[in-house]
Amino acid sequence: MVKKIIAILLSIAMLTVGLTGCGSSENEIEIDEDVLSVNSFLPTEKYVKKLGRTEEVDSGLWLAYSGSGAEFSFNGTKATITLLGDDTINSEDWNSVPRIAIYVNDELVIDEMLMDESTSFTVFESETAQDCVIRIVKLSETGNSTCVIGSIEVEAYGAIKPTEDKEHTIEFVGDSITCGYGVDAEDQNSSFSTRTENASKSYAYLTAQLLDADYSLVSKSGHGIISGYTSDGTIQSWGVMSQFYECFGSGSGTVGGVTPDSVEWDFKNNPVDLVVINLGTNDYSYTGTDADKQAEYKTAYVEFIKTVRDDNPDAYIICALGIMGNELYPMVEAAVSEYAAETGDDKVTSFEFDVQSASDGYGADWHPSEVTQEKSAEALAEFIKEWLGW
Repeated sequence: MVKKIIAILLSIAMLTVGLTGCGSSENEIEIDEDVLSVNSFLPTEKYVKKLGRTEEVDSGLWLAYSGSGAEFSFNGTKATITLLGDDTINSEDWNSVPRIAIYVNDELVIDEMLMDESTSFTVFESETAQDCVIRIVKLSETGNSTCVIGSIEVEAYGAIKPTEDKEHTIEFVGDSITCGYGVDAEDQNSSFSTRTENASKSYAYLTAQLLDADYSLVSKSGHGIISGYTSDGTIQSWGVMSQFYECFGSGSGTVGGVTPDSVEWDFKNNPVDLVVINLGTNDYSYTGTDADKQAEYKTAYVEFIKTVRDDNPDAYIICALGIMGNELYPMVEAAVSEYAAETGDDKVTSFEFDVQSASDGYGADWHPSEVTQEKSAEALAEFIKEWLGW
């Protein structure tokens, strides 16, 4: 009883003076692991494991690309997460605000749209202390909105801690398919909305789960190797993925007036073991069956592989295509062969997905359904196991 009273008094004192478990060394506090106390932390690498491409800012951890987030563990009785909208958050635009998921011990407890500048979620509460792993994941893509993980407040014994890194890390570079575009929509007649985007149901996220690997999704709807999606056959240079690949993120959302595509990504300190490129579906809307345009795609693909290799000197690379159409897959194979012949690099290969089937249903705008995404993940994970022995 005495210990409990002391703990409560200590908790109140900490909240009263506004102490935190992060910041500069001058502001850090000693946290007694034998005393249940309330502390607030910013999601720095000292306290959380970062998921995907993230960027530390004054207000917390900036999330842009699909699937980005953070994960941490603690032993305690309560956890509250505060999430912040970016500078351009607009609650009136229901189809563009960020969609966020929060898991406690792998159980989904929060699946919400961020409509306000600041939203706090109490994600765990118990009368007795328990071991918890909390994972925060941005389900929607970078093109429409970004957000920030702000303060993490826990009533716990000791501080929150980052979870352990997995043995392998996979980076997926893709378009709307990789984002999980429309996977939660009713059918193909639904239009785009961040409300029905779900990165946790994309083949990329699921492949990483099947292989027990860490992941990073560098994906944006409508993008390709030489052109973004076009409805009239004219080239769309805004949608060339190479111009964003070396950035933390992309899109119009800003934090502190900074755009995500103005922040360079630190490849050296964030190495990956495997890069999966899945780009070409949108390019085909431009190339069609035109041989010269397809050759242009192949040549640009070779250059993109070189960029990926320069940024990831030790990674294996898989060049994949096919879920929403395999018309350009022969050009993908040709690009891999040409690149390998030119460079002697034997750590690059190609992989063809099965084309989606009407019997498995469709997501918004004819995008892959949940069933198709799952089948694609199983096929890719099996290929990776066979090729790399994971």
